[in-house]
Amino acid sequence: MSTPDDTGLENLVIGTPGEGSFFGHPAGLQTLFVTEMWERMSYYGMRMLLVLFMTATLQEGGLGLTVASAAAIYGLYTGSVYFMGLPGGWIADRLIGGQKAVWYGAIIIMIGHIILAIPNDTTFFIGLIVVILGTGLLKPNIGAMVGQLYSDEDVRRDSGYAIYYMGINLGSVIGYAVCGYLMENVGWHWAFGAAAIGMALGLIQYKMTTPKLNGIGEKPVYPLSVKAQKTSWTVIGVVLAVIALVTFAVFQGILTIKPVTVAQYVAVAFSLIFVIYYAVIYFGSSITPNEKKKLWALLLICIASACFWSGFEQAGSSLNLFARDYTDRIVGSFEIPTGWFQMTNSFFIVLLSPFFAALWINLGKRMVSPSYGIKCAFGLIIMASGFIVMFFAAQYAASGMKVAPYWLVATYFLHTVGELCLSPVALSAVSKLSPKRFAGQMMGVFVLTYSIGNIISGLLAGNYDPNNVAQIPSLYLQVSLFSIGIGIIILLVGFKSRFWENLPDDSEASTTNANGSTATTNA
Repeated sequence: MSTPDDTGLENLVIGTPGEGSFFGHPAGLQTLFVTEMWERMSYYGMRMLLVLFMTATLQEGGLGLTVASAAAIYGLYTGSVYFMGLPGGWIADRLIGGQKAVWYGAIIIMIGHIILAIPNDTTFFIGLIVVILGTGLLKPNIGAMVGQLYSDEDVRRDSGYAIYYMGINLGSVIGYAVCGYLMENVGWHWAFGAAAIGMALGLIQYKMTTPKLNGIGEKPVYPLSVKAQKTSWTVIGVVLAVIALVTFAVFQGILTIKPVTVAQYVAVAFSLIFVIYYAVIYFGSSITPNEKKKLWALLLICIASACFWSGFEQAGSSLNLFARDYTDRIVGSFEIPTGWFQMTNSFFIVLLSPFFAALWINLGKRMVSPSYGIKCAFGLIIMASGFIVMFFAAQYAASGMKVAPYWLVATYFLHTVGELCLSPVALSAVSKLSPKRFAGQMMGVFVLTYSIGNIISGLLAGNYDPNNVAQIPSLYLQVSLFSIGIGIIILLVGFKSRFWENLPDDSEASTTNANGSTATTNA
């Protein structure tokens, strides 16, 4: 996910839509496209390995952790990656600029994957922490720079982001394919090493083609004063030192950390941060009555988002384990690597994205435009229906049989349809429903829903017990019923909130007098 940047930088857009050098777009898009592709290759390739590696026995070269601990660590990892995008975006905007943030972030990510490739239990967790820090620095800023390639009036912006999004999916396919194959045919740490090589390729390409950005992100957008910069770097240094000391204390046995307990506290902490920040904007700022109603409509979207990702992110945990333990992966003489099932999401995204883009346009032409809340509710319910499929698949597994691959494929198809109904719609809702002067901060608050959802996902997956297959159907049924219940509530409230979504800004509202003239009213 990326944090949008509203800066125009019109002077950096060269020529007309047909004069770009990368599929008719600014040449800098190629730089960002390829860099993001390799970064996502490393991220998704390693993400697919995590739970499988942590739950594999010591004899298999894994860590031998329980599913509950492994899933909690997985949730903390994925949740922290999104959370660190908040300070990462701030560092770029106020201290070093987007270009340096992406460059240094990619270097840190590569170092993290190199550490993960070392066959040592201690270095594994250090590697995870390093990758989190690097991804938080790179991910929000590379997406923001894509937007800065275009002026506000440039009609290429949406298609530019569509091309960029294809880079994300292409990278994930490469990551799943390469790391999944190496995991099962060569070794765990070879797969982690492949992620490091992928990021290294992205770094080389980025350095060689940086001039194509024409100065985009070269300097911070809102630089701090020299004194404030020194203070900020001091605070950042102290935070990094604290992280290092806590990590050292854990490895020395001075401090004991229980992953599940930590995940529970972090989920509560992130949720409180979300509620407090939302409340401060709602109650503590001078926003208008119409803006407050829009914030209520946006709150529905945020709730739907957190619940959606808590189910969707089972892909890397419980669904991954189900593919390993209870799915018949033999096709002829070939055994499908466990992680390859996750590629189906990327394939379905590529196939279905044009259909959904055309669907919303055609519905709009027919004057049938569902509200953001209704679209997100349907996305949540459709995602939840995937777990109904898994409920029946798990029942077959509980009877002692390995199930056919199409059960997982059908689940991932439904999850992808739900994602396309909810994810881009939710991002659009944030940009439209947020008070204009708080647009950037509200995007940061919204990103917290990803963190909350990912950590809850890890806690839910901790209930998956591969040694007790009889309880797996109930796990998937609970996830499904909970998500469907929340989806129905949001759907019903969405019929009311659709009126709030279309309210004009109070400062721009106008009333027509009896003579037909228009008088502007100030809020």
